Amino acid sequence: MLPPSTQPRLPSTGHKPTSEVRQTPIVQYAFLLIAAVLTVYSLKVLDDVLLPLLFSALFTLLLLPISRWLEGRGVPRILAIILCLLLMALLFAGIIMGFASQLTQFKSELPKLQEKLFQVFHQFQDWASQRFGIDPISDEELKQSTMKSLKKDSGSYLNTTFKTTSAVVSNLLQVPIYIFCFLYYRDHLRQFMFRFVSPDKRTTVLNTVDNIQTVVQAYISGLFKVIVVVAILNGIGLLALQVKFAIFFAIFASVLAVIPYIGIMIGASVPAIITLVETGSPLHAAGVVGVFAFVQFLEGNFITPMITGSQVSINPMAAIIALVLGAELWGTPGMILSIPLIAVVKVILDASKITEPWGFLLGDTAEGEDNIKSVAAGEPGFFRRLWLRVKGEES
Repeated sequence: MLPPSTQPRLPSTGHKPTSEVRQTPIVQYAFLLIAAVLTVYSLKVLDDVLLPLLFSALFTLLLLPISRWLEGRGVPRILAIILCLLLMALLFAGIIMGFASQLTQFKSELPKLQEKLFQVFHQFQDWASQRFGIDPISDEELKQSTMKSLKKDSGSYLNTTFKTTSAVVSNLLQVPIYIFCFLYYRDHLRQFMFRFVSPDKRTTVLNTVDNIQTVVQAYISGLFKVIVVVAILNGIGLLALQVKFAIFFAIFASVLAVIPYIGIMIGASVPAIITLVETGSPLHAAGVVGVFAFVQFLEGNFITPMITGSQVSINPMAAIIALVLGAELWGTPGMILSIPLIAVVKVILDASKITEPWGFLLGDTAEGEDNIKSVAAGEPGFFRRLWLRVKGEES
């Protein structure tokens, strides 16, 4: 046997065996946190770009069935999209005209309301002076303090108003352009999405996309129906209480219902204050609040579930958190977009076995109980049943 120094050596390849680098959980969580912070920062900075795109995507999903229906009857795609945009423009124009006519009548009554508001203010000052010894403020002092604050903040108010108005106009001009592009290039966008997915997973992706479309369409179309029903109920209640501008306040509060939970409170506070100033009766104002509270109870427990069904089943805790995050991120538009976006996130989470528990966390309790019973009985879950209904495989 040859000594070790004389044994033949195998030729060296020059490559050391590779080993997989594993990061500790703390490092992984740190990277996830950094990624989340960068994502939120990007969403905040790019709001002028993202908000028109998101609103356009929502309206595109709403107009897509109409466009397909027109195209199925021989209408060219471009003409069908133009007709859909005209229909949407007419709808919004009708809403604006209805608001404008009511707002004109309300504006003519503002001087009288202002005088009565001063009377209520003086009565409150007299009560505070007699009860707590607080010196009342004269009308002249009140006007001077108001003028000083207006002069001090007028520049910032004008600057903010100009920026907000220009941003709103710019976004409104972008939305129809984006809607046209989304509808016209929808097949191209779907093929683009499929290029990132292997052929064996394309059916799952298609099911998820169709589920997202169904959920968003159900939410937006249901929201319009809820607004109409809530406006009628609010109008009946306010007319029964003989509230001035009952129709205007009924429509105003119902439109604010696009902001869940918070919108109805804002819509109820304005007519309650005006009724208090107009009649001087706290009981009458409390009756106005009671009407809105009762309609809100009906809307949350009966109207919305009957119209939208279980297709947008987000539990209240997740909805409130989404509202707060949307308000912090994008203000009022973020609050409007929060519910449909969280519904889309839930559909995406439910599509994967890995992320399905997070989708269950966002879902309503009733939906979770139904799915558990369905699984125990060997029946398909909610989104599987939804997909079967879309494909016409379930009666």
